[in-house]
Amino acid sequence: MKLKIPNILTIGRIILVPIFILTFYLPGALGDWIPFFLFGLASFTDFLDGLLARLYKEESKLGELLDPIADKIIVASALVLLVMEGTIINYEVIAAIIILTREILISGLREFLAKVQVNMPVTSLAKFKTFIQMFAIATLLTGESGNNLINFGDYNAHSIGIVLLWLAAFLTLYTGYDYVKKGINHAID
Repeated sequence: MKLKIPNILTIGRIILVPIFILTFYLPGALGDWIPFFLFGLASFTDFLDGLLARLYKEESKLGELLDPIADKIIVASALVLLVMEGTIINYEVIAAIIILTREILISGLREFLAKVQVNMPVTSLAKFKTFIQMFAIATLLTGESGNNLINFGDYNAHSIGIVLLWLAAFLTLYTGYDYVKKGINHAID
């Protein structure tokens, strides 16, 4: 069996996670910029593999299985590392918990609905939420290096990243509610 390009990109994202985690612990600017670029690469390949799969009609069961897993692993890893490091602190952790909880809930819902042969396509708003979420996390990954680069008085890379994280959490709640509502309607039928 020959692997299709979208599947190769997805598997590459999964392989990238341990490298991303290791580089997060590099000292100084290297520990800021390398994880930032790796997370950006993973985010871009997430977009690219879906685009290629649809464009070349290379959608597959393997891609359906691995793509959401790869997304959740990289996002969960980044959020946990940012909380552990103290970049996301206090009440800001609530935004990270909202994002992670929704991801787990929707994964379970999709798995249940797949058993009853109901497909729930991703909405445009959910895609926008993913973009904001990835952008927020990438911004927070830049650490002190990002704050030195983006600094407008009270606004720096960290504060911008936190605002975007809260926006992603709000969109996460909204899109999660929408998916659960649709899923319950299918489960009751």
